[in-house]
Amino acid sequence: MSADKRYRLARWSKWVGRTIANIEAVFFLLFLVGAAITEGGETIGAAGVLLFLLQVVAFYACILSWYRLGRAGIMLILVSIGLGIHIGVCAGHNHFLAWVMIGLPYLVAALLLLCSRRVS
Repeated sequence: MSADKRYRLARWSKWVGRTIANIEAVFFLLFLVGAAITEGGETIGAAGVLLFLLQVVAFYACILSWYRLGRAGIMLILVSIGLGIHIGVCAGHNHFLAWVMIGLPYLVAALLLLCSRRVS
């Protein structure tokens, strides 16, 4: 593969990975904050706090992806695994579908970021 094609592939995968991770992280953080606000004065359980912390780590990984692709990719893979475990323990039905909707975008973004780091 020529150097120009490798550069374009690395740049493309880096931007797509960042975009997917940022959209998912911002959407899910807004979703969690909105759910906490609409519940009023009720206390949030341990499952909700753990989910929020996983999303904060994902958001931090999105910020880190501008500086350290490898670390951000590994953090996003760990968040995806953590969400899979969280869904397996706390969700009622359709665990795989829930993980596909919540955890898979982080895994895809992480793989793109790691691929970009390897190619460049």
